[in-house]
Amino acid sequence: MKILITGGAGFIGSALIRFLIAHTDAQVVNVDALTYSATPEALEKGADSDRYAFVKANIRDLASLQAIFTEHRPSHVMHLAAESHVDRSIDGPDAFIQTNLVGTFNLLQAARDYWSGLPAASQEAFRFHHITTDEVYGALGPGDPPFTEATPYHPNSPYSASKAGSDHLVRAWHETYALPILVSSCSNNYGLWQFPEKLIPLVIVAALDGKPLPVYGKGENVRDWLHVEDHARALWTVLTKGRVGETYNIGGGAERKNIDVVRAICAVLDRLRPANAQHDHLITHVADRPGHDFRYAIDASKIRRELGWEPLETFDSGLERTVRWYIEYEAWWRGVQRNKYDGRRIGEGQGQSCALQ
Repeated sequence: MKILITGGAGFIGSALIRFLIAHTDAQVVNVDALTYSATPEALEKGADSDRYAFVKANIRDLASLQAIFTEHRPSHVMHLAAESHVDRSIDGPDAFIQTNLVGTFNLLQAARDYWSGLPAASQEAFRFHHITTDEVYGALGPGDPPFTEATPYHPNSPYSASKAGSDHLVRAWHETYALPILVSSCSNNYGLWQFPEKLIPLVIVAALDGKPLPVYGKGENVRDWLHVEDHARALWTVLTKGRVGETYNIGGGAERKNIDVVRAICAVLDRLRPANAQHDHLITHVADRPGHDFRYAIDASKIRRELGWEPLETFDSGLERTVRWYIEYEAWWRGVQRNKYDGRRIGEGQGQSCALQ
């Protein structure tokens, strides 16, 4: 099996590649444009494998994608490349349309052209696995049941709208051209090597610096948390066991209010860094994000029932591992702060850093 992975230097993509190199015999071709949030360092342990190849390319470039298919001849595609940060989509939606919509269209075109020329048996075995987000479903109220695979789409941000559009393109290429596709939709990921613009790593590094921990509004917005290594296992499960044309929701079953996530991080740091205890005194409430979805929650019963996947990390165990990792890998995130992102708030003008979920 040879898997072409787009966005493999990103947070989820790099976790997936580490899993594949460590636990399978698959060959991996990592196609990544190395944009601001890429973390090549996360792949250093697997990059020396003879089953790993890297190609720097942007999915906005159709000709490059066509050349990659011709040269590497994958048996499977896992599409993770995307602009993914809601606040950045508020400031600059164009990049999200170009990458998430046009880029996905280009990849589908290149994959379909390549797939159409394969022998019948290889066509039958081929899979195009599209990885998307629960944000395409919109927002839930406090008592609403979690999202299922049948929940109607109702995206509310430029980011989620661009991902919803890419999902529709993938399904259209299956229905119209019979391209064998799989779709998986995940809840909020966290874990090792996450770029510190998202809630959990942003709060960890700010707290370690003794800086304010700004939280949108009252912090009562709810997210369903999934450790990235559990997600990587789930993606492999969907790729190898999923039924063509189906969607599988992947969630950790760990709904938490944002303010409770921030307080949990503070509690872990109080234990690990007792000299700087009472980190929750750093919490500061700031103006809410425009169009902030109230709650996301995933019903992952389908993938559990049909494919036998279960998360291994609880939220508490995964958060403990994550905080310890950011303490150990301070040199990495210090470099990010110096060279890529200093923690300031984006998505609503200029201002202080903010916990961004």
